[in-house]
Amino acid sequence: MTMPHLSDNALPFRFTFCLLAAAILTACGGGTSADPSTDVQAEEAVQAGDTAAGFGDSEISTDNVIAAAEAATPTAEALGATAVAGVSMDALAVSVDVALAPARALGVSSDRVKTTGEMPPSTNIGAFRTSCKPSHMAADDPIVYPNQPGRSHLHTFFGNTGTDAYTTADSLANTGNSTCSGGTINRSAYWVPTMIDTATRKPLQPHSAMIYYKTGYNGIRPQDVQPFPEGLRMIAGNAKNATPKGPFQYKCIGKGSEYMVGKTIQNCPVGARLWAVVFFPQCWDGVNLDSPDHKSHMSYTVNRACPKTHPVPLSEITFNIIYDVTEANAPLRWRLSSDNYDRSLPAGYSAHGDWFNGWKQDIMKTFVQKCNQAAKDCHAHLLGDGRAIF
Repeated sequence: MTMPHLSDNALPFRFTFCLLAAAILTACGGGTSADPSTDVQAEEAVQAGDTAAGFGDSEISTDNVIAAAEAATPTAEALGATAVAGVSMDALAVSVDVALAPARALGVSSDRVKTTGEMPPSTNIGAFRTSCKPSHMAADDPIVYPNQPGRSHLHTFFGNTGTDAYTTADSLANTGNSTCSGGTINRSAYWVPTMIDTATRKPLQPHSAMIYYKTGYNGIRPQDVQPFPEGLRMIAGNAKNATPKGPFQYKCIGKGSEYMVGKTIQNCPVGARLWAVVFFPQCWDGVNLDSPDHKSHMSYTVNRACPKTHPVPLSEITFNIIYDVTEANAPLRWRLSSDNYDRSLPAGYSAHGDWFNGWKQDIMKTFVQKCNQAAKDCHAHLLGDGRAIF
């Protein structure tokens, strides 16, 4: 990842990207809090299908297969050198017209929690979810490239509306609106590579992100998970990946398309939604809030347990980034902004996600204790103690 990924036929954009991004992507739009009801119903309906099809959570993460796959995965640079000899990585970059990017959302500036008396049902896992609307797009990455605005490929951000290259644990926890249910009780930052329509160079605005915080599989007992420490951050996946290996998948939801699941962007039918899914590790070393590669302080389970090097089990985070399909065969044109490898290969291999904890600690501890540890299904609105977020 070097510069914003603009093609050679867009040289004026290449030299003015940061200025344009500042002017365009910070324009105020009308953001609102997310209504998760439709996506929760879809998610709950498809979970059984995932498990039956062999794409359930336990199959994905067990025995550290993801970490092993990532370690053996060729990078885009290596692939470019062998599969596209003589073609520079810059020429392989996905072209994007930042002028077509959506305006920044306003988000919500207050806590949104209410007492309802509704209690979650018991289940064999502990499950809490939150729905977030898109916040903004920017070529920033405060984890990988702190204090270096415009250094990364284009990202789509959810959650804290103030997230940028200068974001710190302190600024995240104490400033910014939120586009997630619950408002400013959750100032966490969630970001992924932007989906690009390669025919128009338009950055695609997701419908929403459904974020899972779950446990009870991979050998981790619900009662053993611990609250997330303040300031924890991590990355799942590899922006330089160029093969169908890693902690990600794509699936279609709706219009009878649930059988369409795989490691590449699926050609979902019109009226369905494409879910781009990234699975995060849930075992922490108990000491470091970050690491030089932004991954080593975390681990996936090994032999259905957290390894001795990473003994602290946390809830497993999963990003589900949801895109509307409104035109037949449109997903065949879609690529991630980080898909900088041979264009003859399927799109979506570079899927990855970044998570930076900005939860209010008392709220986060509540859903970990009352939903995850208690093995309750809190859907996408319950905290497990008779309160709900909205």
